[in-house]
Amino acid sequence: MEAVESAVSREELQLAARNHGMPLEALRYPITPAGLHYLLIHYDIPVVDSVTWRLEVGGNVRTPLALSLDDVRARPRVSLAVTLECAGNGRALLEPRPISQPWLVEAVGNAEWTGTPLRGVLEGAGVGDRSVEVLFTGLDRGVEGDVEQDFERSLPLDEAMREEVLLAYEMNGQPLPPQHGFPLRLIVPGWYGMTHVKWLKRITVLTQPFDGYQQARSYRLRRDEEEPGEPVTRMPPRSLMVPPGIPDFLTRKRFLESGPCVLSGRAWSGGGEVVRVEVSPDGGRTWSDAGLEQPLSPFGWRGWNFEWDAQPGEHELSSRATDATGASQPLEPAWNLGGYANNAAQRISVVVR
Repeated sequence: MEAVESAVSREELQLAARNHGMPLEALRYPITPAGLHYLLIHYDIPVVDSVTWRLEVGGNVRTPLALSLDDVRARPRVSLAVTLECAGNGRALLEPRPISQPWLVEAVGNAEWTGTPLRGVLEGAGVGDRSVEVLFTGLDRGVEGDVEQDFERSLPLDEAMREEVLLAYEMNGQPLPPQHGFPLRLIVPGWYGMTHVKWLKRITVLTQPFDGYQQARSYRLRRDEEEPGEPVTRMPPRSLMVPPGIPDFLTRKRFLESGPCVLSGRAWSGGGEVVRVEVSPDGGRTWSDAGLEQPLSPFGWRGWNFEWDAQPGEHELSSRATDATGASQPLEPAWNLGGYANNAAQRISVVVR
């Protein structure tokens, strides 16, 4: 194999070795196996003793709580299929490329999460008047933007009180793996992955908006450092295709035989149900509707399939999703400083033999 000069830095390679995307062939699974689900860890994976661990619930509440894992598991139990996607998914496809975890399009997964509704815990603590946000603090600690910090994110109170927001202790019917937030994590259906705080240790009800690093400086759509930008919140629509045929080892270009071929994939959106998926066999010049499967839940991805008569030659395959609000994937990405929310239509290079 001939060596080539890489524009990826050593620091980015370190991040890429710690974190991993979901192999696109795993789109065939309706529920992503835990080991194939995408993973992003900001700092270190904490080692947690589930016997002594407690979830503290405080701030502007009438009755502060300290819940053991058994206490949480004894509460009403809900299981829900939820698609999680990293806000930086697609970052490495931008030009110029923002320097961070170099995601292509694989930073996604669709797992079944089991836990108890956050709303019931907050109601048990008694949310006080003038409350505006709920802050979630994880056990993972590090330095980012020259700030030493626990990983912390907040939600507006009305979002935190949605019935489908979970304090999850199981993934696909098993206790959370250490890398996915054992013993307890937050699941916020529809929102990008940074919101789903792992290794929860504290929930704090606030009377003022949270202005910590992960909220005020990171995960914002802006074109330069001076711009405050808009916060990253819900996932826009995206469709991904199972790469057809077989791959070249290095380039991942696909090879398949000519003739009838069924293309398939998954589509999702945090803004509403996916109502349409279109497929293009010619680099986006022409589009045709794919058939849609029933979603596993209102918050899980939706399967689709498309019959293609593969003719000899080189082709660029694409798919794009549209949700119930009318939002659809663009063909070209919009650049921003952090490389967030790039949901431009996927492109797959295929050689038909």
